[in-house]
Amino acid sequence: MDKIIEGILPILDVEHNCILSKQGDVTIVFKVELPAIFTMSDQEYEAFHQSWIKAVKILPKFCVFHKQDWFLEKGYKADFTNDDTSFLSRSSERFFNERPFLDHSCYIMLTKKPAGRKNSSSLFSTLIRNTPVPEETLRPQQLQDFMDSAGQFKRILEDSGFVQLTQMKNDELQSQSRKIGLIERYCFLSEKENEFVFNDISFKDGLRIGDKHCQLFTLGDAVDLPTLCGSRINFDRYCTDKTKFSIGFASTLGQLLSCNHIYNQYIFIEDAQKTIQKLESKRLRLQSLSAYSRENMIARDATNDFLNEAIAQQRLPVKAHFNILAWTDNEETLKEIKNKVSSALAQMDAAAKQETVGAPQIYWAGMPGNAADFPMNDTFDTFTEQAVCFLNMETGYRSSLSPMGIRLGDRLTGKPVHVDISDEPVKMGICTNRNKFILGPSGSGKSFFTNHMVRSYYEQGTHVVLVDVGHSYKGLCDMVNGYYFTYDEKNPIRFNPFYISEGDTLDTEKKESIKTLLLALWKKDDETFNRSEYVALSNALQLYFEKLDREKEIFPCFNSFYEFLKDEFVRILEGDKVKEKDFDITNFLYVLRPYYKGGEFDYLLNATENLELLKERFIVFELDNIKDHPILFPVVTIIIMEVFISKMRKLKGIRKMILIEEAWKAIAKEGMSEYIKYLFKTVRKFFGEAIVVTQEVEDIISSPVVKQAIINNSDCKILLDQSKYQNKFDQIQELLGLTDKEKALVLSVNKANDPSKKYKEVFISLGSMSSKVYRTEVSLEEYLAYTTEESEKFKMNKYAAKFGGDIKKGIAAMAQDIRSGT
Repeated sequence: MDKIIEGILPILDVEHNCILSKQGDVTIVFKVELPAIFTMSDQEYEAFHQSWIKAVKILPKFCVFHKQDWFLEKGYKADFTNDDTSFLSRSSERFFNERPFLDHSCYIMLTKKPAGRKNSSSLFSTLIRNTPVPEETLRPQQLQDFMDSAGQFKRILEDSGFVQLTQMKNDELQSQSRKIGLIERYCFLSEKENEFVFNDISFKDGLRIGDKHCQLFTLGDAVDLPTLCGSRINFDRYCTDKTKFSIGFASTLGQLLSCNHIYNQYIFIEDAQKTIQKLESKRLRLQSLSAYSRENMIARDATNDFLNEAIAQQRLPVKAHFNILAWTDNEETLKEIKNKVSSALAQMDAAAKQETVGAPQIYWAGMPGNAADFPMNDTFDTFTEQAVCFLNMETGYRSSLSPMGIRLGDRLTGKPVHVDISDEPVKMGICTNRNKFILGPSGSGKSFFTNHMVRSYYEQGTHVVLVDVGHSYKGLCDMVNGYYFTYDEKNPIRFNPFYISEGDTLDTEKKESIKTLLLALWKKDDETFNRSEYVALSNALQLYFEKLDREKEIFPCFNSFYEFLKDEFVRILEGDKVKEKDFDITNFLYVLRPYYKGGEFDYLLNATENLELLKERFIVFELDNIKDHPILFPVVTIIIMEVFISKMRKLKGIRKMILIEEAWKAIAKEGMSEYIKYLFKTVRKFFGEAIVVTQEVEDIISSPVVKQAIINNSDCKILLDQSKYQNKFDQIQELLGLTDKEKALVLSVNKANDPSKKYKEVFISLGSMSSKVYRTEVSLEEYLAYTTEESEKFKMNKYAAKFGGDIKKGIAAMAQDIRSGT
């Protein structure tokens, strides 16, 4: 017989942000934010578990704790509306569009039953009966006491630091004009908040809601439960010989169960004394019958043990029930869903029981505000400590709300998440600086991650200076039309330290950097300069720039400076009667002659292009061919230092980033260690961040520069696959100050990657307070822009040449041909 749902709906009204049932039950609903899966340690799971126990114990008698976790299969919705999106960002959106993932939302419903309310059962559900509201519900003081208990419950859980609870308001609980409320959403299993589709609910031939075929699996009998339970279990896929990787005990029923499902968790707090009295009576009956049956004897002993534990250890006896309501639009996949749920329960060492006859009443009791109507014949006796083990404690990765950050992938599904590893951690007090230290051996995906990070920061307005060895950033630099300084015989490296960009000024720092450069060219490393030589160079630079102001037709460069020294400054020194021992101008001109036109290095300091270094937002210094050159390398390192310090001090309110790849080893040899120390200690004051990337463990262990300056001043530590170092990882752990939890996370990287996807994982630690592993998964266009494979770069350049050197068109054409198999 068909019924109208309005007539049998157990909910009377929603008032004062509470749900009132027709039986007089009052329910407060909290929306819950749980910690992300794969981010907690053994100790954290235990601490979280203890917080749940304390919170449940604070609830009053005749209260029902109902936790409802929704897991909905969804596809990532790409955003193509922003016209300012870059070529690579659009390709990333297309790549991730419709990427499937489980969308998780969690609610805790605390229901206070009126005293004396009879417990429901399968035969006395409100689905088939109605009664008037009890008198107790109408008393204001009863509601206030319950609200106070709920407030204490919320405070205990939030004080644990793992979870956030937000009480849901009237308009969230019941439907509004454009938004479906939680009650109706559960009744019709609506997968979208704006989905107003009212479906028939049928209990014939199984549970059906509209076109959704549902299956209900329960843990409501002690026989079906695992023999042991705890706050956590090992997740073997990410465990190693050295480390154990933990997940929540019930995680297999949550994020790891890949189908549409709701996981309902009920804990019923009754009168503990009456419960113990009932069990004492049961024990006596079993005692009388134990002589007739071994089963009775075992049941007697089990009941006796339960009572001993309740009294001796002050345990709170409760009743509990857990169920999974799974559904699908396709009836043919019901068997697959059953296999998935059975497998998930088996991983907990529990037996799957599929409900058929009792399914309607259990489904009906799952309605928000109707938990007190749960059929108690489907519950089991336990203690709070054990019941809490079955709570789902985790959620999926969440995107940061910060506008700054990079796109990485959720570890479980690859769903793109926006991650801020610079500003948000500083605002939250997790980090004190934005500096980063990146460690990853060859082939671990290090250059892909750094390219991806640098590109993201560049597109968000950052000024980027890269110091590289190995041409890892050539493709990206061409893509953004940045300055790429490198050396080869046909096109040697060129700079112009004398050129002053538009909007820039000749300040003390500019003069000092030029003087440092000239002294480095003039004197050997073991030679010193005296005060008079320093003063003479200062005077020469001052007079030269004054001459440039008067005679605008003179182009500022080393050539014109050298001519000024030779023609005018020599006469000024003679007029001032400066002695040779104070400043040997002849020696100075002779030593610097190779840098003047016609000399061996006349190209080095006389550049006429790529001059706007202060304004240019993407600059790469490629040192591969000059890292061992005794003349060129010191000059280039001084210029790099001057460029970034100039940006750091003069670009107010603009983010600056300097990323030093393997080149730091060469730089450290050339007396640049003090500069690196200075950089890492002060860059945070100028809205900047310094990043060092290295491959070998021995490098960071052996270098006091890295060990003291870089690691100690880099609150963000990024590690890629360290599996080849797992037997000596203790040394790295101590050096980087990683916790045991972070060690387990690092050694789990790439342990169980999805073989159908091409990606590498990356571990990110923020101040040792927040640690996660993400996927670095990119679109084909991004891959071609970042790749360091010589053959692929060669092909890409040939494609770009077809379009007049346009790298974007070349990448698009090559990606199209790869997809089409041509």
